[in-house]
Formats: sequence, structure tokens, C-alpha cells
Amino acid sequence: MKNNDSRIVMLLSIIQRGKGGAYIKMLQDMQVNVHYQGVGRGTASSEMMDILGLGSSDKDIMLSFTTYKTMENIASELNKLVGANMGYNGLTMVISTSAFSKITAEIIKKASDKEWKGEGGSMHSEYKYSLILISVNRGYTDEVMQVAKKAGATGGTVIKARLAEAHMLEAYANTTLNEEKEIVSILAPNSIRNQILEDVNREFGLKTEAQGVVLSVPVDKVFKI
Repeated sequence: MKNNDSRIVMLLSIIQRGKGGAYIKMLQDMQVNVHYQGVGRGTASSEMMDILGLGSSDKDIMLSFTTYKTMENIASELNKLVGANMGYNGLTMVISTSAFSKITAEIIKKASDKEWKGEGGSMHSEYKYSLILISVNRGYTDEVMQVAKKAGATGGTVIKARLAEAHMLEAYANTTLNEEKEIVSILAPNSIRNQILEDVNREFGLKTEAQGVVLSVPVDKVFKI
């Protein structure tokens, strides 16, 4: 992977509400210095939340960016968190990016280009999981999750969103689009990914009242923290 050491990767972290600041500080200590933070709502049942050890349904959501080289360096540190009770009660997913604006990429690389003082390590991409993203009109997320769970999903996280410049897309969709959206994110094994995509799209696709858009991206690695 030497030729790809400087490529940008994204860490999508979904953890217990109120823990985001401390988690970002921990990542900053590991030389991951570019972050976006938001909030979301977990969809798993209380029983499943207890089984997974994910605590309450309110979640802090962070998008963090660093280089593949830095991610390799800190992988062993993150792995240690699996066995340590750090109280974050969530997941971090490592997702490769295929393109990035040049100036922003340079900022991320400079912010990550510091001598690593921790243990060395390597990150072996697993590609056993996919992150499924489902954008639907607000009010449909519970129904979406019911269909996804029948296909094998255990839970997801809901993020409130707004469709920007909807009028520019309406001509292509040949329908009026609702701007108020919710995005359901589901981490799923690749073995059931296609079934979830097909079932959700059939019931809640763009031509339905839910006006859903469904996609998935491969996940390099998953850390339960």
C-alpha cells in the first residue's frame, strides 16, 4: 500500500450522545485533526442496543478525515479500545474516498504529517461490510427499518437532512420532491447487503411516496469502541 499512503480516508464514528468531544480529542492525539460533528438517532430496539452495548438511542456522529498512512499507524491503538471499556458505546467505520478537492486534501495531509510516537501497525482492509445509506421523506424511517430488519439488518442511525435545490432535480425525476429528508445509515455484512438494498428500494424507491434513494459504499474496516 506504499503508493497509497497519502490517499484520504474517512472515519465515520457513531457513538453515545455527549461523548463526541472526548472522542475527537482522542483522535486529535492520534494526529487525526479534521472533523465534522453532528447528531443522530439510533433505530435498534432497546433489547438489541443492550446486546450490542450501544447504550441510549441518541448518537453523536463524526466524520473525520486523515491519510491512509496515519490510519495504518493508529489502527493498533483503535483495536485496543475494543477490549477497553472507554464508554463511547459505538462504532468507527473506515471508508476510502475516491476523490477530494485538492486544497482540502493538502490541508488534511499536512495535519496528518507528523511523527508518530505510538506503536507501529498496519491496517488490513477487510471489505466484509458495507455502509447502506437510505434517504427518504421524513416519517418513513421506522417502516424502512422494518423492511431492512426482515432482510437481516440489526439496526441503524437516522440523520435529519434537507434536500438542497430540490427544484433543480424535479425536472429529471418528473415529480415534486419533498425537501425534508431523513437519512438512514445501516452497517451490514456484504452477505445481506443486496437483499436490503433490493427490498428497501422496492418498497420505498423514488417513485413511491417515500421518494427514497438507496446506495451503499464498501467499508475498509470496522472498530467497535
